[in-house]
This record gives sequence, structure tokens and C-alpha cells, in this order.
Amino acid sequence: MITQLFNILIFPGILFLIIYGFFAEYIDRKLYARFQNRIGPPWYQPVADFFKLVGKENIVPEQADKTVFKLMPVFALASTITSFFYIPLWREKALYHFGGDVIVVLYLLTIPTLTFFLAGWYSRSVYAMIGAVRGLSQLFAYEAPLFAAILSAALLADTWTLSDITTFYRNHPSLWLVNIPGFVIALISLLGKLEKTPFDIPEAETEIVAGTFTEYTGKLYALFRMTMNIELVVGASLLAAVFMPFGFQLNPVLGVLVYILKSLFIIFIVALSRTVVARLRLDQMVSFCWRFLAPLSFLQVLISVIAKKVFMP
Repeated sequence: MITQLFNILIFPGILFLIIYGFFAEYIDRKLYARFQNRIGPPWYQPVADFFKLVGKENIVPEQADKTVFKLMPVFALASTITSFFYIPLWREKALYHFGGDVIVVLYLLTIPTLTFFLAGWYSRSVYAMIGAVRGLSQLFAYEAPLFAAILSAALLADTWTLSDITTFYRNHPSLWLVNIPGFVIALISLLGKLEKTPFDIPEAETEIVAGTFTEYTGKLYALFRMTMNIELVVGASLLAAVFMPFGFQLNPVLGVLVYILKSLFIIFIVALSRTVVARLRLDQMVSFCWRFLAPLSFLQVLISVIAKKVFMP
């Protein structure tokens, strides 16, 4: 019981996830600044921003649905943290695992976007509602390619359990090369899920102030900010576990180090994309996903089926 509580609350649980989320935000912002020839924030800036928000007053718009307005940040944070427990990090077995948990993880990672929509919609602010609609429209564009890319790797491994997927690719290291196109597709789709440039249309602060979160202040906005930081870590961890199946057989210390390096590599690509690509319009983003990402993701599924027949008869 004590060990389980330690794992859930401390490491690799909630405390580790929060600290690594702040660190991931710092790395993302620092790299983004350096790519633009700026200095960037100090290492403690994400933590300082969080506590500054916590110290501010929660202001709820008069016309907003107060219950939904206050609950959405909690649901967003809870679903994101929960998904982390089913992802194998530095060992083949996740903290908790069961048959079909890859579906549950993908479902849990969809909930934050839905809460962003509900939060913006029930704020009753024009800017927030525009951001909410844009965010939901994006969801229907990137979600199918992301699911197909992740599940194609599961299809080749013949299992719907993340821990078993990592075990399979550790035992068949050459087959992970088959999933390289899926990794690229999943990485692009992750940018949409995280609402990072070029898919930051829901926020578009130069157009609609702050999008979905326009009316949020204080502790509630701090929870949303923490959710987005943790979602970056969870998304990077998921892609690392599925598409970068190495480091699991090492001792715990080296395994943790390899996990950190793999997730930071994905965060590096996220920061790089924010620098080199301009924001797309919503129609351009939807068109890109359905005209290119979706067909390529289903092609990856076909490749996985053929590889399974050829290499795993």
C-alpha cells in the first residue's frame, strides 16, 4: 500500500509529472526563444507564473455557467494525469496496465480538448466561444490520424496493451523501423492536440485574445496551464513508448535517463516546429489533416498489416 501511494503521489506519479511538466514548459519556451535569437525565460519562470496565477482572484463571468466553468479545469487535469499511469516509461511495464489500455489512454487524452471546448462555450464570451469552436473543429481533424498511427503499431505487435507493445518491439527491434511514417504522423497530430504552432488556431492570441481561456483567471487558469504542460509530457511519453522502443531493458537509473532524453527529443521537435512554420488557418489545418495525414495514417495501417503477414506469420 505504501509503495503504491508513493508511486501514485511521488514517483513516477503526480509530483514527478507536475515537476517535469514545468521543466518541459521551460525547455519548450527556452528553445523557442533561442531559435528566434532571443534569450528566453529563466528556469524558474513556469513555476513563478503558476504561483502568480494561484495568488490571483478567480473571476467568473456573470453570464457563464458557473458549475461548468469551475469544474472543467479539474476534469482536464485529472484525465491527463490518469493517462500517464498507463504509459511505460523506463521499464516495459507501466505503473498500471491491462488489456486494451492503449484505447483508454487515447480516450483520456481526448477529454482535455473536450473540456477546453466546454469551458470556452459556457464562458458565454464571444472570443472564448470562437476559440472553443476552433478547438473542437481541430479535434475532428487530427484525432483520426493520431489514432491510426498509434494503433498501427499496436496492430503489428498484435496487442492493445501499451506495456506489451514495448515488450514486442524490444524483442523485435528491427520492426520498429516499419512505424517511422506513423511516428511522423503522430508527431504532427500531437502538435494539433497541444494546439502548438502551426495548429494554434484555437488560441490565436493576435486574433481572439486568448481563445478558449479568455475569461479564465487565477487558480482555474493555473490548472489549465498545468494541464497543457502535463499533456505535453504525456504526449511525448506516449510517442516515446510506442515509436522509440529502446532503453527499457537497462537498469532503472539509465532507463529513466533514456526516457528523459527520448521525451526531450520530442519536445525539441515541438519547439522547432513552432519556429519554422507559420500558423495555418482552420480550413487549411482541416484540409491538411484529411487530405494528407489521414490517408498516410491508413497507409501506415496497411504497411503494418503486410509486415505482420511477412515477418510474423
